[in-house]
Amino acid sequence: MAETGAEFGQQVSIRVADERDLGALAALRRAWLEERLGYPVEDPGFEASFAQWWRVELPRRTFWIAEVGSPRSGYTAVGSINVLEIVHMPRPGARGGRIGHVGNAFVLASFADRGVPAALLDAVVEHARARRYRSLLLAPTPGSAPFYRRAGFEPAGDGFLVLEP
Repeated sequence: MAETGAEFGQQVSIRVADERDLGALAALRRAWLEERLGYPVEDPGFEASFAQWWRVELPRRTFWIAEVGSPRSGYTAVGSINVLEIVHMPRPGARGGRIGHVGNAFVLASFADRGVPAALLDAVVEHARARRYRSLLLAPTPGSAPFYRRAGFEPAGDGFLVLEP
């Protein structure tokens, strides 16, 4: 688990998410949309739909969650990110390799300037190194592209950025 200092002395912990985090991840996904729209979205079936998606994706995707709090006071999720592992098919004369497709990165606006996005991305890059990915690929939003470029990602065509960890 990685930790980063946050404003007002709060520590932000980054860890791989598991089944216990399903509700928090769904809440962050809802918050992502509602922050962009500026109003609540009524969808009483969303959490069940998200849980179904999570279970389908879990064998090939790794999720991280950023949270603040303590064992005594409890934890609150403030961000998440995931990586889809893509295994390339081998061909004669070349073995397949793995790449990671970074997706669904989101940090609550109140934590975006506290090092949380960088800490989440650091966890992803370390994961890519440990899994020996040839590259990490992502399709950034216009607002997030400068952040990823500062982290070493380079243009890869068609709006994608790539990093070779």
